[in-house]
Amino acid sequence: KWKGEGTTQNLESIVIGRCYDYIRILNPAVGEKNCSEIWEAFKNAFVNKDPCSILPEDYELFINLSLHTIPPNKSLFWENNQLLVNSFAARGRRYMSVGDTLFGFFADFLNWCGQPNSTGLEYESCPTTEECENNAVESFWRMASITYAQHSSGVIHVLLNGSAVGGAYPEPG
Repeated sequence: KWKGEGTTQNLESIVIGRCYDYIRILNPAVGEKNCSEIWEAFKNAFVNKDPCSILPEDYELFINLSLHTIPPNKSLFWENNQLLVNSFAARGRRYMSVGDTLFGFFADFLNWCGQPNSTGLEYESCPTTEECENNAVESFWRMASITYAQHSSGVIHVLLNGSAVGGAYPEPG
């Protein structure tokens, strides 16, 4: 039906595990979080809805439940170089990119979407951004990026890829 890959297999187990990994090992300073409640808020943002009608605001409860302080002077914004940023940031020890926050770590490199009139996930295919901008993943990252920017402070660092096809600042970026 759609051109994009379907929901990542075992999504619930992966994201709940990532949540516990984050709060217990990667960044215990964020304090106690209810990972099952965070998963439910995440899932409820996109299940039982048209996969092309998911808005960034649909993730608001998820963001509020997973939000934590981003240390001043450690924010690292980027475009077109995720793997380099992950290495450079050192999982939040040197800098904290959006993927080093709990809400970003929760979903990094995963894919997901639901189905209209169903509480199940769609494993066969999900819409790409080219097919519809208001898909589950695109809207998630828009909300995560907005939240990350709003909670960043102090000296802000930016890492761009000047060698990327289309330049360092892509049109939809």
